[in-house]
Amino acid sequence: MTLALFDLDNTLLSDDSDYQWGQFMVSKGLVDSEEYAKRNEAFYQDYQNGTLDINEYCAFSFSSLACRSMEELAVLHDEFMRDYIAPKMSSKSKALIAQHQAMGHTLMVITATNSFVTRPIVTAFGIDNLIAIEPKIENGRYTTEIDGVPSFKEGKVIRLDAWLAENGETLEDSYFYSDSHNDLPLLERVTHAIAVDPDPKLEAVARERKWDIISLIDD
Repeated sequence: MTLALFDLDNTLLSDDSDYQWGQFMVSKGLVDSEEYAKRNEAFYQDYQNGTLDINEYCAFSFSSLACRSMEELAVLHDEFMRDYIAPKMSSKSKALIAQHQAMGHTLMVITATNSFVTRPIVTAFGIDNLIAIEPKIENGRYTTEIDGVPSFKEGKVIRLDAWLAENGETLEDSYFYSDSHNDLPLLERVTHAIAVDPDPKLEAVARERKWDIISLIDD
């Protein structure tokens, strides 16, 4: 098995799905718009700066899930996919996915965004395997706590290593596509590290190490 791993936000998707979910909830008037938008923006800046407290952020972002039923959330996500996500699924990303599928590779998205937001997006891209942050579920509803190891920074490596062991696979000849310096722990583990529309910190590392740098944003 040759693994082709993809980050999702600002990599396959030309935006940040977690941030956009927050913007969607604000636009629907389902959260305190001023306070939520302010905190959402602050956490997004922390992520870009590499200073995000993932547990604090997830407690915040899961709050919009925990107060609603699974049925209500499913209806909201359908609208979110149509209006916010579908326009950000570039033809270049779809072509790259098709290229790896044609080579018989096993594809996986590994993301620090929660599985509620990302699973339908990953499915829409035609990818079966997903490692994401899992919100804990109790009594059929989401809570504001993380279930297990969060797939963020070194946590992506921990979660992937567990998946590899469970499936008897290795990272031999593997690929990983990412835009973020937060993903350097995993980029350093794969055979083929590819920087996708990288942030400045990742671009500097990619140039120093002579990694491929590509763009998946449609012209």
